[in-house]
Amino acid sequence: MRSPLAAVLGCLLLAVSAQAEEPIKLDVVDGALSKSLTGTPGSADAGQKVFLNRTLGNCLACHQVSSLKSEEFHGEVGPSLDGVAGRYSEAQLRLIVANPKLIFADTVMPAFFRNEGLNRVRPEFVGKSILTAAQVEDVVAFLETLK
Repeated sequence: MRSPLAAVLGCLLLAVSAQAEEPIKLDVVDGALSKSLTGTPGSADAGQKVFLNRTLGNCLACHQVSSLKSEEFHGEVGPSLDGVAGRYSEAQLRLIVANPKLIFADTVMPAFFRNEGLNRVRPEFVGKSILTAAQVEDVVAFLETLK
């Protein structure tokens, strides 16, 4: 006989699964995402907020950015992002943020706009990406300011 708790948990998992979004498909051409994920340009100011937010992008935990030196806890795992807009095109930056493993197979950077094929995902996050399409575009707009 199943316990009431097991039945409730089973129902919750089914409810979460039912709310899962369709798999995200990226239109990658030549190692880049040339089309905006939203059809509109992102906001660099909003992108900086996502970049710094410890519960969203948390980019500063791994990367250093000199123009953000007043912020605490710059990481050293990823490369410095100073001058990143000069090293990569907007389309390449979009793919790096969305799913960097499509360019750099061995990176530890997470795919911020992927919702399938992930490991150890909490039930409430199944079928969801870390960032929305608009947030990815905002982060790309911010990265474009780092010349």
